[in-house]
Amino acid sequence: MSIADLEKIAQKLVAPGKGILAADESSGTIKKRFDAIGVESTETTRRDYREMMFRTPAMKEFISGVILYDETIWQDASDGTPLVKVIADAGAVPGIKVDEGTEMLPGSPKELITKGLDGLSKRLPKYYERGARFAKWRAVIDIGAGIPTYNCIHANAHTLARYAALCQQANIVPIVEPEVLMDGEHDIDTCYEVTEWALKETFSELYKAEVALEGIVLKPNMAIAGKKSAKKASVAEVAEKTVRMLKNCVPPAVPGIAFLSGGQSDEDATAHLDAMNKLGPLPWKLTFSYGRALQAAPQKAWSGKKDNVAAGQRAFAHRARMNGLAALGKWAAAIEKEGA
Repeated sequence: MSIADLEKIAQKLVAPGKGILAADESSGTIKKRFDAIGVESTETTRRDYREMMFRTPAMKEFISGVILYDETIWQDASDGTPLVKVIADAGAVPGIKVDEGTEMLPGSPKELITKGLDGLSKRLPKYYERGARFAKWRAVIDIGAGIPTYNCIHANAHTLARYAALCQQANIVPIVEPEVLMDGEHDIDTCYEVTEWALKETFSELYKAEVALEGIVLKPNMAIAGKKSAKKASVAEVAEKTVRMLKNCVPPAVPGIAFLSGGQSDEDATAHLDAMNKLGPLPWKLTFSYGRALQAAPQKAWSGKKDNVAAGQRAFAHRARMNGLAALGKWAAAIEKEGA
């Protein structure tokens, strides 16, 4: 393991004005997205859609890395070029989702634990050989009646740390993603408290596992009210509370924090990131690792038609540019309307 190499990749992933495209939807998830736009989900249509994004010229300017699903990392583009090479040629780092989804947490049937540690040490070198230089593992924490429990917070933090240690052993930068879900009726302060708890437990476990913090990227949720909450927080409140929460939990050794969008609207995810960066200077870089918030518009514009590839690329370029500006604290609602 080379800490210097890991740090170099981690710093590249959070380069100023750039962020990560999360294109690692499982086959089941992307089928739902394709169903919504009337496109049959096949290996070829999934490849064509992702290739459209990876070949968008704006990738070079605004995208630092791409998280891939297992199917995608082994696929070739329509012209026979490996998709990992298409990504690398666009100046981005190829990455891979290595968790295998969730299952019920024993002793707490309302909560989930992420699986995939078995055999991970054997899978990682194969992904590295294919070109992956970072990985992602998502832990899911829900807020509800009597949950989360300590069992859930601790089990997921411990698993994240074991995953991160295995990645660094294989010279792969781990993205550490403890996600407190937006589902539910909780207010922003409840989200703050649970996320702070999850982050402190995660960093405690990372320390015990001797994970080099200089060689990771954190992918957390923002402090935000649940979707069903009667009390919505303003952009300024989300930004102020999220930054305060992170300062309480995240050591300055971490190169950067790449937020998940977590079900926010495209523009909300951008506005919140921008407002946080306007609060700087901060101990770490703040950027994005968005899936749906980068992809909803291009998916709709493309709709599975070859004639719509240019329109899909324009929609993707616009969202990538908006979030690139937000990562610098230079976004404004007026710019959002330009080229939308």
